Amino acid sequence: MLKKILLGLVAVIALFLIVAAMQPADYRVERSLTIAATPAVLFDQVNDHKKFATWNPWDKMEPSSKTTYSGTDSGVGAIASWKGEKVGEGSATITEGKPGELVRQRMDWKKPMEGVSTVDFTFKPEGDKTTVTWAMYGKNGFAGKAMSLFMDCESLCGPEFDKGLADLAKVVATPAPANP
Repeated sequence: MLKKILLGLVAVIALFLIVAAMQPADYRVERSLTIAATPAVLFDQVNDHKKFATWNPWDKMEPSSKTTYSGTDSGVGAIASWKGEKVGEGSATITEGKPGELVRQRMDWKKPMEGVSTVDFTFKPEGDKTTVTWAMYGKNGFAGKAMSLFMDCESLCGPEFDKGLADLAKVVATPAPANP
């Protein structure tokens, strides 16, 4: 009887490993929102980690998390590193910027799982508005493929991207305080 149970357990584990190995390596999460602002104004918000922090949905999810900034103040070379219980640990480095068009970041995840992603913010003028697209993509190793059977990147990040873009629209719609 014990032998049958062990063989059944080995078969279940083998099936799990095969199914995990067959999961797609590539992942992509993307959301867009058309915002009443120019590409230049939106680029300025995304190209500066400290400005990004005002509408970052993960900062709102865990206000007690710690974020540190290093490298340049904004643009290529600017780095934001975070650590928290809910948001995990990692860093975002701006690796490319085309004013009014694109901000690209390299995301280095340390916890709860190690990995690397690319994040693109693109800006497309639509009359007096701009469509902002927030996309994250990369490749899963075997551990990422196995985790994707239980946690879907789309359902974890997609709603947060929606919240962040909505908050970005609110930030740019709020008039700047007048200088005294």
